[in-house]
Amino acid sequence: MAQDAKYVTLTDQNFQEEVLNSGEPVLVDFWAAWCGPCRIIAPVIEELAGEFEGRAKIAKMDVDENPQIPMNLGIRSIPTLLFFKDGKVVDQLVGAAPKKMLSEKLDNLVGQAA
Repeated sequence: MAQDAKYVTLTDQNFQEEVLNSGEPVLVDFWAAWCGPCRIIAPVIEELAGEFEGRAKIAKMDVDENPQIPMNLGIRSIPTLLFFKDGKVVDQLVGAAPKKMLSEKLDNLVGQAA
């Protein structure tokens, strides 16, 4: 995990444990350093990680450093945000989305988990 960050840094190696085996809903941001829209939503993802700490897991996966999982999931554009619940993709967004929309989707998932 990055220093002072509340989000989880995913790799091809820890994806199964951190996302598929997670007991709480997970939002995964698939991104790359060269992607402009990815950099635009990065602060939003970090804010959500703080706001949903203890209720949902917020994670980021660099698709250039970890190509296997994004390929397996059919990620073709970035940023792609996948929402997981009980190890399954339950929602997805492609492109930079407003914080309000992401927050509402997470609230819905967290509400279902209760």
